[in-house]
Formats: sequence, structure tokens, C-alpha cells
Amino acid sequence: MEAAKLLELLHLAEKLKDTTRHCYTSGGRHESVAEHSWRMTLMAYWVSDEFPEADLLKILKMCLIHDLGEIFTGDIPVSAKTAADEAREEDLLTEWVASLPSPFREEMRALYDEMIARETLEARIYKAMDSLEAVIQHNESDLATWGAHEFELNRHYAEDRVAFSPYLRELRRVIREETEERILKFELIHEQ
Repeated sequence: MEAAKLLELLHLAEKLKDTTRHCYTSGGRHESVAEHSWRMTLMAYWVSDEFPEADLLKILKMCLIHDLGEIFTGDIPVSAKTAADEAREEDLLTEWVASLPSPFREEMRALYDEMIARETLEARIYKAMDSLEAVIQHNESDLATWGAHEFELNRHYAEDRVAFSPYLRELRRVIREETEERILKFELIHEQ
């Protein structure tokens, strides 16, 4: 890739550092999309020993690029995202990916297609990391920042995305226990 094009792409990707998600960090500020992508990539690396047959490099690439469409649309919480929102993000991302130089244009298009289909082990692992990281981040945030619907959502979100793996089902169970403990403490404090 030409140096000038690389710099242009890095400037565009930097926007994800300032694109906030609906969730808060444990320190009380909105989490950025870049922070979410970083931690789910770290999660994928740390669970890779459970999936020795998977292509770790492909999973890490999926994690790194999965939310690049939010450069153009911002983050829309899963509970508010409509089919029209998804289509708009997909169209803008497809147009942008088509403008990339080879071989990245072809590789990223293939990765996005694989991620959408979720038929490969790598795509299922990436999607599980994406969903589980969001639940973990919610658990780390002050529950006073949660919307009313998030209490039930955090209890069950991602169950379908971890169903393929006994290890990830166990991880989801442990995360759910943490959710229940946090909710119980929150309710006890707010009953007083």
C-alpha cells in the first residue's frame, strides 16, 4: 500500500477512537468503538487455545475490522438498530471497501462476507467475542447507566452466539453470574 493511502486510512480509522458506544467504562465515561474492538480482539487471542483448529489470524482480522462501518454511521445500540440502519451501514462499508487498494479490498470483502454468513468456526468465534465483550463491559459499568431493557438483555444476550462451544457456553454462564450479582447489589442499594 502506498504510504499516502495508508496515512489516509489511518486518519479515517482514528474516528473510531472518538465514536462512542452506548455503554460506559468502569471509570464512568462512554466507551469508544475502538476500545470495544481492541478488547474483543484480546479476548479472541486469549481464548484461542480452546480452538486450536481455528485460524487465529483470520479471527483477529475479523475482530479488528468488524465495526469499521461505524466510522460512517456511528454506533447504534443493538436494541435500537433497525434493518434500515444495518442496510445503510452495509452499503457505506461496501462502497468504502471497494475503494481500498488490493489485496485489502478483496481480503476484507471476503472477511465481511464470511462474518455475515457466520458459517465458519472463525466467524462464529468473532461474533461470540463481539457479543460477550459488550456484556462484560455492561457488567463493568455503573448499573445506573443501564436502560431498563438492559437488565434482562444482559442476562441472556449472546446465548445463541456461544451455543456452538462448550467453553464459550461456560464463559457466558460465568458472565451471567456476574450480571446477576451486580443486579442484586444494585437492587439492594436502591431499595434503601
